[in-house]
Amino acid sequence: MKRNSTFLITVLCFGFAFFYIPILSMIVYSFNSSRLATVWGGFSTKWYGSLLSNEKVLDALVLSLQIAFISASIATILGTMAGLALARFIKFRGRVLFSGLVIAPLIMPEVITGISALIFFIMMAEWVGWPAQRGFTTITLAHITFCMVFVTTIVQARMVQSDRAIEEAAMDLGSRPWQVMFDITLPVISPAILSGWLLAFTISLDDVVISSFVTGPGTTTLPLLIWSKVRLGVTPDINALATLMVLTVGAGVIAASIIMGRAERRRLAEERLAFRSND
Repeated sequence: MKRNSTFLITVLCFGFAFFYIPILSMIVYSFNSSRLATVWGGFSTKWYGSLLSNEKVLDALVLSLQIAFISASIATILGTMAGLALARFIKFRGRVLFSGLVIAPLIMPEVITGISALIFFIMMAEWVGWPAQRGFTTITLAHITFCMVFVTTIVQARMVQSDRAIEEAAMDLGSRPWQVMFDITLPVISPAILSGWLLAFTISLDDVVISSFVTGPGTTTLPLLIWSKVRLGVTPDINALATLMVLTVGAGVIAASIIMGRAERRRLAEERLAFRSND
């Protein structure tokens, strides 16, 4: 048992090192005063200052945040409804087809998704004249379609694990279905909804493949801007920009973990109090 534990810990350490050492190296070299990204020339924060004065980067960042927020919010609403339907309505016509449509984007290459979205928008523009050009709207719609399947999967898994007896007990006591939904079901799955929103926001924020197919002139998201710069060579300002993104996402994950942990403890305490009162 001791050898197995040592082996597992060693493998785990190598796995974390393989994943996090490049990220730490990028953060360290973002404070490099040299213009060469991999040659240390001394400590400096000038690249962070140059980012604040770079209008292209700031415009791309604002655009990416807007698209990610709208996409994540709408995808969370649609994905939550789809997850509830799959978890609670076991038998309905077309369930197998609907489940397949939910799973398909998870296993389908993003290139195929991007090409499909591009062809769809071109056909719509020819048939009904919309969209007149590709840009903010087309990117947002494509991200919503792609991100909602992740929210659906997370919410469905949480609904399957939740105790349905609590909802049935509430309905036996006279609560209407919409009251049960807002007073019991949604609070129970709220950690899953928040997790789904964060995942959808992150996927939308750092998407390159799908965005490259459905974007248009004058609409450049931050990942596309970074990709265009990286093709000419990695520079310290890219390291600084990526470092800020890592810190922002990390802070969001920590904050979400704290919020979800408190909500879960509160829910468990309320369930224990309810069972004690019934006894």
